[in-house]
Amino acid sequence: MLRSFLAIKPLILLTALAVFLPVPVFAATEEAITAEITSVSRLSDVEPTDWEIIALRSLIERYGCITGYSDNTYQGNVSLTRNEFAAALNTCINALNQQLENQFQLTQAEIATIQRLQTEFTTELTIVQSRLTALEENTKNLQSQQFSPTMKLGGSFVAVVSGLTGDRADGNPDTEIDSNIAFNYRTRLNLTTSFSGRDRLLIRLQSSNRVPNFNGASATDMTRLSFEVGNTNDNLTVNLLEYRFPVGEKLNFYLFANATSHHYYTNVLNPYFASFGGAKGSPSRFLERNPIYRIGFISPAGVVASYRFNPDTRLDVGYLAENSNNTDAGLFGGTYSALAQFTFKPTQNLDLSFTYLHHYSPDGNLLHRTGSNFANLPFGIGVPLTSNSYGVQALWRVTPKVAVSSWLGYMTANRVDCVSGNADIINYAVNLAFPDLFTKNAVGGLGLGMPPKTINNTIASRQDTGTGLHLEAFYQYHLTENITLILGVIYLTNPNHNHLNKDIFVGTFRTVFNF
Repeated sequence: MLRSFLAIKPLILLTALAVFLPVPVFAATEEAITAEITSVSRLSDVEPTDWEIIALRSLIERYGCITGYSDNTYQGNVSLTRNEFAAALNTCINALNQQLENQFQLTQAEIATIQRLQTEFTTELTIVQSRLTALEENTKNLQSQQFSPTMKLGGSFVAVVSGLTGDRADGNPDTEIDSNIAFNYRTRLNLTTSFSGRDRLLIRLQSSNRVPNFNGASATDMTRLSFEVGNTNDNLTVNLLEYRFPVGEKLNFYLFANATSHHYYTNVLNPYFASFGGAKGSPSRFLERNPIYRIGFISPAGVVASYRFNPDTRLDVGYLAENSNNTDAGLFGGTYSALAQFTFKPTQNLDLSFTYLHHYSPDGNLLHRTGSNFANLPFGIGVPLTSNSYGVQALWRVTPKVAVSSWLGYMTANRVDCVSGNADIINYAVNLAFPDLFTKNAVGGLGLGMPPKTINNTIASRQDTGTGLHLEAFYQYHLTENITLILGVIYLTNPNHNHLNKDIFVGTFRTVFNF
């Protein structure tokens, strides 16, 4: 009856902490504990028939001051060491003290019994209390000295079946796509830790076997899918390294390596379609967010400052560089971009943001990897350029069951070689989301937009002559808390913004496992 959980609490806690303590410290502690608490199979200091057992059992049965083992037994027929008995007695006395504070009354006989027990086990009670005090101090020291108080492992596994059919976007209406069905995967492991409780260090590892954009079968970036990010060689590599920390109550800083693009840290106001790496939401790359957020990068590094004036208003300023680790290019000599975005909420159900992004590309590729070929390479490969991009984004929560997100993006590119030239590129989209469609936590989505199109170019031959539209629908269903199924269909008209190209259809089915 008397072998309560707390009777062996010091030894259990010390064993649990062994993985954090240096070996000599734990060894010494274990030796000291073993010297004081020897196996009860070899000692019988307090027998089940002793008056001490009977007295303490009476207190336990009357006041429930010891909870016992997990199987709801006290094992009162087993002999105890005096230290084990003292630990149980100490637990019971503490519980009775708390009950006395709540106006519980003890009889004079019970008070006398407790005093006699305390006198009998004074030495052992002192040992138990000193042991608990020392353990608490050691725990505090350990928490203050350890490198990281917490480290969490999470991640996702995305399995995708996808295919496309229709006309190859090469300007020849008689060339059909070699249709096929592909099965691909992408795995991510996230290691997250905090040093102060307010900061965060994130290390993301990724592996994938997907060749982007169906290995060029469609001849246009308009068919790119949302989950096509990162390495494609089946090796697990560092896909993201991020550290964020606060300065005061309103300002946060971010430091990045191997980041994706500006959309990673700022609010793109497209919550039901956007996701990090296509784990959920839109099946297409285009309708995830305004393409201006993606301009210029594959795996940049940089720094970001985010200032919240209040819960509904924030200003984000970020600088990313593609070749920051290269001494020839560094932070300012190679591909770079700087973003500023102001986000606010004019009404309770409406969010707006205004975005500006300045970009420099020495190879002439805007690399948003959506829209037409001319929208990515307005002047051709190897022609250095600068661009200024402007975006307006909106999110209107019409009802709890209906949300509308939209944007308009405008990019102006300028040659910076010895030849003057400029190009204007626009894109837009309107998305309808239906949260909890048919069942709780499910999402239905309908999207319509025009991927980036070059509407003006001093090189007339690199100006898009047609207008292609992007239409898609998807349904996201939570099979369980950790498994999500997403079915998506994409329909493209005049692919590559060329009226000579016929329609393309894309279908995807994703299964996402989160842990």
